[in-house]
Amino acid sequence: MKLRLLLLLATLLALECPLSARTPEGFWPQIHRVDRQINRTETSFGYGGEWFMGMTASYGTLTSEDSEFMVFLDNINLKGAVTTLKPFFGYFYRDNRAVGLRLGYQYIDGELGNFDFDLGEQNDISLSISGMHLRSSSYSVGAFHRAYVALDPKGRFGLFSEIEAKAQFGTSEFLNESGEELKYTEGRSMKLKVGFNPGVAIYIFPQVCATVSVGLGGLQYATVRQYNAAGEQVGSRQATKMQFRLNLAEINFGMVIHLWNKQKFNER
Repeated sequence: MKLRLLLLLATLLALECPLSARTPEGFWPQIHRVDRQINRTETSFGYGGEWFMGMTASYGTLTSEDSEFMVFLDNINLKGAVTTLKPFFGYFYRDNRAVGLRLGYQYIDGELGNFDFDLGEQNDISLSISGMHLRSSSYSVGAFHRAYVALDPKGRFGLFSEIEAKAQFGTSEFLNESGEELKYTEGRSMKLKVGFNPGVAIYIFPQVCATVSVGLGGLQYATVRQYNAAGEQVGSRQATKMQFRLNLAEINFGMVIHLWNKQKFNER
């Protein structure tokens, strides 16, 4: 009787389960990998196969009011400005991933009309400087990689991280009129740098994107050679440093033009 019941139950189970569901392991449920698509991003800030070009620029000034040591410094007449222009172009080799080439130009103009440094009579340390001028210009070329993350469903606002490797070459002129004899020094520099520049981006028009990026430091190697007014080398130095911090002199505002086809234009 028990054997008949078991055979009847096995027959009913076989009828209810389709043949395709049977496996050599039997009728037990199988474990399958479930792809929840956590790493898949449906929104793209930049499309694969897309070209773009743009420019970043920055301008900063330095005056005697910016000094943090006014307790020790007196009679300061300091002024200066730093101007930077960086045109670039790039290519999205896949959605939200791009590589590119960047050129750069930087100009620094500073003047120290007067400067007094006094630590008091007890320390017996005082210094007075006047009539100093500095002018510097440099050119750079570098390659970069950017990774974007869209923050809204339509991909109009996003963040990006950028890694850049660049070489910079420049000259500087230093003029000292503090003494009876005019002193002139020229410096020729070369810098190699790998830096990290994150930023934010937003489409102000369907094909035009505004960006703001900041320099957070990196690894840098620099060499400088100094020459006098006669063109003779009077000194040189080399330096290697690695630091990661916010650099206010490397806050760049930019404008980027994305060149995509009509189909991608309608998706934005």
